Amino acid sequence: MNKDHWLKLIHDRRQTCPVELPEDAAPRLVTLQGIKAVVFDIYGTLFSSGVGDISLATEQNRDASLKAVLRDNSIQISTTGEQARIDDVLHSVIHAHQNRRREDGIDYPEVEIRAVWVDFIQQLVTDGLIEQEFEADIETLVIDYESRVNPTQAMPGLESTLANLRARGLLLSIISNAQFCTPLLFDTYLEKNLEGLGFLLDCAVWSYEQLEGKPSVRLYELSAELLKTRHGIDPSEVLYVGNDLRNDVWPAQLVGYKTALFAGDRLSLRRRQDDPRCKDVVADLEITALEQLFDCV
Repeated sequence: MNKDHWLKLIHDRRQTCPVELPEDAAPRLVTLQGIKAVVFDIYGTLFSSGVGDISLATEQNRDASLKAVLRDNSIQISTTGEQARIDDVLHSVIHAHQNRRREDGIDYPEVEIRAVWVDFIQQLVTDGLIEQEFEADIETLVIDYESRVNPTQAMPGLESTLANLRARGLLLSIISNAQFCTPLLFDTYLEKNLEGLGFLLDCAVWSYEQLEGKPSVRLYELSAELLKTRHGIDPSEVLYVGNDLRNDVWPAQLVGYKTALFAGDRLSLRRRQDDPRCKDVVADLEITALEQLFDCV
């Protein structure tokens, strides 16, 4: 399958409801001096997401969606498979991959979803839940499934915000719980890839590449190290923007980044009031629209 097919899957299954503000949304804006780079979270910040971070090992029943993916990609489900919860098999494989990382001492393990699906398909064959002969592409299966269970749409003002920040000479980068297909969101909704939008690909930190996810501070330490060594930017000159006080603001502040809590989407805002790590954590800014960044940097 080609890239155009993947983009069509994502676009055709996009969220259609408007992005709504949380009830407690209230911007708190101040001007931050000396900012040279803005680093973004993706899911829940740049794109509204149906479930949040991609590839979450949720126990929600997604059996019907999973079987539809297999059928639509010409994978024959056996009689036994039709009667089974094959999404339980997927959850089990995800947990197994996570547990291997935990055995390596990783507190917040991430998976490489393509490797998960290779093992998942093999397990379905072993268990007699699908027929063994098929020619489906693993990456297409992943994108087909994720676009069904995690519909997305661009946050209002995304393209103009990125263009404005870039025009001001600010460098752009990413720290995201993500998978190989996450960058396709930019191609789908903005018709430009990350490089074309001005993001520093040499400083982007993706959880699936590190096999470690947020709120691991190591992801933020890696981002800070790359920005410093490759572009001469100190942590105090970086603003990090994310929608989750624990996953985004807390670790970003630990490495010395300035922080903005994005509170512009009721589906994604996570204040984490019950998490002791966030008890005394306050973002430098709270924004309810991406364009509000213009008034702060």
